[in-house]
Amino acid sequence: MTENAKQALVNLLDLDESGLREFFEGIDEKPFRATQVMKWIYHHGVTDFSAMTDLGKDLRQRLGSLACITLPTILKQQRSNDGTVKWMLGLPGGNAVETVYIPEANRGTLCVSSQVGCALNCSFCSTATQGFSRNLMTSEIIGQVFLAAQALGHERNGKRAITNVVMMGMGEPLLNFDALAPALNLMRDDLGYGFASRRVTVSTAGLVPMIDRLRESVDVALAVSLHAPIDDLRVQLVPLNKKYPIKELMAACQRYVAGRNKCQVTFEYTMMGGINDFPEHARQLVKLLRRVPSKLNIIPFNPYPGARYSCSSPERIEAFKQIVMRGGLIATVRKTRGEDIDAACGQLVGKVRDRTRRQAAHNAQLAGQASA
Repeated sequence: MTENAKQALVNLLDLDESGLREFFEGIDEKPFRATQVMKWIYHHGVTDFSAMTDLGKDLRQRLGSLACITLPTILKQQRSNDGTVKWMLGLPGGNAVETVYIPEANRGTLCVSSQVGCALNCSFCSTATQGFSRNLMTSEIIGQVFLAAQALGHERNGKRAITNVVMMGMGEPLLNFDALAPALNLMRDDLGYGFASRRVTVSTAGLVPMIDRLRESVDVALAVSLHAPIDDLRVQLVPLNKKYPIKELMAACQRYVAGRNKCQVTFEYTMMGGINDFPEHARQLVKLLRRVPSKLNIIPFNPYPGARYSCSSPERIEAFKQIVMRGGLIATVRKTRGEDIDAACGQLVGKVRDRTRRQAAHNAQLAGQASA
């Protein structure tokens, strides 16, 4: 089959249950075929139509000429000393993204990418230095879950290997909403991976209108990359704050949890030495978050080549945590995982055919530092 012929096929991984039902109706088949096919793909890991034995032979042959089940390609797998696994996944056009699995005693978390690079330019994030190429397709998002599940085995020590999915990999998920929403549906659907709402988390830098749209579209947990309690400082770290300042962001978070039983927002706060780790910042954070059902995830900054920041000291991080907890917030310090394979938070880079020229600027900066 030629490359053009392959591109003309419908990739069934791009379709959630409703989309798959519409596909079968469009080829004059009963909608319940969607149920059968989804079980084969997501419950049994089958991508060959000829092996889907409860479909008639004629239908299997038709599907072979009309559709495909095409996944990203595993280019590289690395395993950290702490058990963290990172995959580099190849995509059409020479791009690649990274996906990370973090095993813990009671759960296994898969960190999934949504874009090739990132369209935002947060000043502390290694992914941002790589620039931006394109949004991932639904098949490329859910394909990361599929490949990880196959690589890990569906069970680990008698339990499900992947218990949680976090959209915290490369990219800003809410800037790719049209592809993200069907992927989230597949994660949540019992015919897909069947994760509970609190087991799927979407992290955003603060796109206020899209937070509202997410609430209306799919029931998942929300995480917000906050990193500063006041606008002046947050603009330096997260330039998106110019468009959606903290007051608007907090209002969107309040709307997100309103009317939802036991729903809370996770606020992520990366600790950078001498930047956002002063006691006054902790007190400002208490005032800011006390009106939103929430928990605070304190993240030690993970360095990368050319980074302009350093990590706060362990003593400073602990003092910060104690202040916010005395103020009534729930706060935990995220344990750094996978640092030896550059799989820690903010370190994912993949391979980006950068359209923004940001990568070239960063490389020039590194060259200047080396020659100084």
